[in-house]
Parts: sequence; C-alpha cells; structure tokens
Amino acid sequence: MANYEAQVCVIAAGPSGLSAAVQAAEDGAEVIVLEKAAAVGGAANMGMGPLGIGTRYQKQNMQDVSVEKAFDMFMEYTHYNVDARLVKRYFEQSAETIEWLEDMGVEFEGAFRYFPKSEPTWHIVKTDTGIGPRAASFMNKALYARAQELGVKVLLETPAKKIIMEDGKVAGVLATDKDGNEVHVACKAAIICTGGAGCNPDFIKEETGYIHGKDMFNFAIPGIMGDGLKMAWEAGADKLPVRIEQAASVVGVEDLPGSVSNIFSQPNLLVNKFGKRFMNEDHMQNTTYLSNAVSHQKERSGFSIVDSSIVRYYIKNGVDNVSLVRPDPDVSDFIEGVKMAQENGNTGLVVADTIEELAEMAGIDVDNLVDTVDEYNDYCDSVDEEFFKPKKYLRPLVKAPYYCAKICPGGYGTVGGIRINENCEACDKDFEPVPGLYAAGADSCNIYDDSYMFLLPGNSMGYAVNTGRIAGMSAAEYVEE
Repeated sequence: MANYEAQVCVIAAGPSGLSAAVQAAEDGAEVIVLEKAAAVGGAANMGMGPLGIGTRYQKQNMQDVSVEKAFDMFMEYTHYNVDARLVKRYFEQSAETIEWLEDMGVEFEGAFRYFPKSEPTWHIVKTDTGIGPRAASFMNKALYARAQELGVKVLLETPAKKIIMEDGKVAGVLATDKDGNEVHVACKAAIICTGGAGCNPDFIKEETGYIHGKDMFNFAIPGIMGDGLKMAWEAGADKLPVRIEQAASVVGVEDLPGSVSNIFSQPNLLVNKFGKRFMNEDHMQNTTYLSNAVSHQKERSGFSIVDSSIVRYYIKNGVDNVSLVRPDPDVSDFIEGVKMAQENGNTGLVVADTIEELAEMAGIDVDNLVDTVDEYNDYCDSVDEEFFKPKKYLRPLVKAPYYCAKICPGGYGTVGGIRINENCEACDKDFEPVPGLYAAGADSCNIYDDSYMFLLPGNSMGYAVNTGRIAGMSAAEYVEE
C-alpha cells in the first residue's frame, strides 16, 4: 500500500477539481489530487469557457448583465426550486473568477451569447486556433500549471474508491493506482469533483428512466461512472435527484457535414410520431427547451421536416439562426451530406418524393402528417394560429424531395445528487454539514431543478470552476481550524 498525507484531498481533476486544488493551496492548505484518467481536465476539455456576470468584457461592449438581473432570471426560470444562496454566491463570485483565471495566464475572446435569445455570459477561452470546441483545455492547462507551482501533488490514473470516516469526520481517502495497488491518503477534508455518471447507462436508467442510446443521447465521456456520487452517499451526504443536463440532439448525423444538423435544427416544421406539432419551433434554438418538449412525446422523439425549396433558400442565403457551436450559416454541402447518409445506411434521415412516403418511412402517422402539412402551409400564408411562430420562420412545404430527421433528448451528462450548501459543504438528510466533506461541479449541481439554464450560457463550466473555488476556500478554512 502507498501512503500519502495531506490536509485536503481533491477527488478528480476536471475544472472543479483543479479550481478547488488551486484555491485551497492558495489559501495555505496542503493538497493532493486523485484523478482516474491519464490526463487532467475531464469532459471540460471539450468545452469552450465559463459563465461570467458583470465582467469587464460585458462592460466594454455595453452589455447589461448584472448579478441582480441574472439572479432574477435564474430564480424565476427555476421557480425558486433551487438554493438561492448558492446561486447568488456563485454569480457574485463569477466576475472575480474570470480575473482569477486571467492572473494564471488564461485569455478570453470576450463574452458571448450561445444563441440569439440567450444572454452574453459565455466567456470563451482564447486559443491559438480561434473560437471553437476544446478551447477550455487551455484553461485547464493553466489551472494545472498553477496547481503544480503551488506544490499540489496530482496522482494520475489513481481513482478514488472510498472516503474514510472516523468519529463522523473525514479521515482519509482510499484509491488504487494503475497497477491495482491500494493507495491511502490521510486527510482532514475531501472534495468530490467527479463529474457525474454520463458514461453509466445502468445508472442513468435507474436514476432518470432514460435509456442511453435509445431515448437519450447524452455525451458519454469514458470513466464518468458516478463513483463520486456513491462515495458521497456512503459517507453520509444526502441523496438528491440526479438529472440529465439536457440539450436535444439530431440523431445519427455525427459523421456528416455540420450543414445537415444545422438545417434540421432550424425553426421549420416539427412533429411527433402522431404527425402533430408540439411546440413553437422558434424555441428550438434553446436545445434544453427542445429536449424537454421531445421528452414528452411518444417514444421520446420528434421529427424536423423541410422541403427542397427551404433547402435551396438556406443554401443561397444561409440559415436563419446560428450559434457558437454552429456559427457558420453556410450549408452549401447539405445535399452532399444527405447522399453520404444514404450511402452509409443512415435510417434516421429520410428522403422522399411525397409527404405520405416520408411519413411511412419515418414511422409517422400518415393521415395526420398530411393534414398537419396542409394546415401548416395555410399558416404560412397568414399567421401560425396553433403555436404562434413568428411569420419570418413560416415557410411552406411544397416541393419534393422532402427531408426528415429524427430529434431525441440529448445532453452533457448527469448533474446533481449530492446535497450541498452555499459553502459547498456536503450535507446530510438534516441539512447539517458532514465534517470535512465537500462537493463541487456536476455531482453537486442541483441548481437547475429539471431544466438546464441555457439562457445564461457557460453555466456548466462556470458552476464547476466557481463551486470548486468555494469548496477549496471552505476546506482550507476547515482544516486550518
């Protein structure tokens, strides 16, 4: 057995774990980090940057995003079903956290919206290749470098297995190294930052009812299995609902040009298995809304339908809505992408010469879809009397071939499960802190209730970094006392 000793043991080295380690070390604690993978950063290496509210980037561009405005938006959005004290502390700290990261050498492109209806709170990390996925890996590298500078010991390929409790307090953490040998870390405080259970289909089904790969298409980062949740519950932390951080997904287009998913994500006709509309398609740009709406349909699926005239319009003029994930309005290779899908045997994308044939191929009620298309085309000549979609998005389906893609619930993984307070102390069923136990990031993220707050983008990473810092502050104060 390998034995280590530290005041604070951080479990996992994603953005919350790295932030916790750096903050605790800056506050004078001796820190050791246990990480399951061979590298730091976790799922956040795929991300782009954290939320910030009231930052200099927003002020420079005269963007009105105050803590008061964001807090009111957030609490109204969640119907006050979340911890207002934690939300307020996170938001108030977020601007200073951006500066804290900059002091480590992290640079930001600015503050951005994710999609047109959202607020400019997403602080995209600057890279050497411009704005794009994986930008946050540069932030994680800076955090890791700062941790090493502060003398934090990081043990890679060393997954934590159990939190040792003595007399009701944290006394250590058990882990194993890459060769299967037991590792014991004696410590006074442990901070769980393990990132959920997005790669554990059995756990997802048991906790949420969704079946990964059938009616849920969330990211499944290898190794994210829910280990931290189980350790926290076993150590005495109260178990809260675990949810999927939802964002709808066009199914089966991952290997196709981005123009395919881009067109099918535009606010055109959207129906369910019965051939009926079920939302104002203008709100499809908020993929959390879309995922929620689709989740309540038969077989948890919806179908986006366009015709050749709509495709031609987009190819000529660009799509209606762009986002930071799909920033290019150019969809000129859509037809090529559809041909690729047909050659690859993609069954989720359907092409047909009639609406009837399209319905049969996609498994949609034929008669209802015909009636829906007729009614929808009438709305395009006047107003949408059913769901009040803006006139500018009303384009009739009149010219073959017709294209249809399946949309299902998707997301970034699981959030929530460990009860914490505004100090990121893990709490028991009586809301009392478990001495020495803290949680940050996805496993503690109970602040969205049933819907991810996409109107304030950057929330996932912003919550991770800021709660990591809060947990690091609290743990360092606890061990000092």
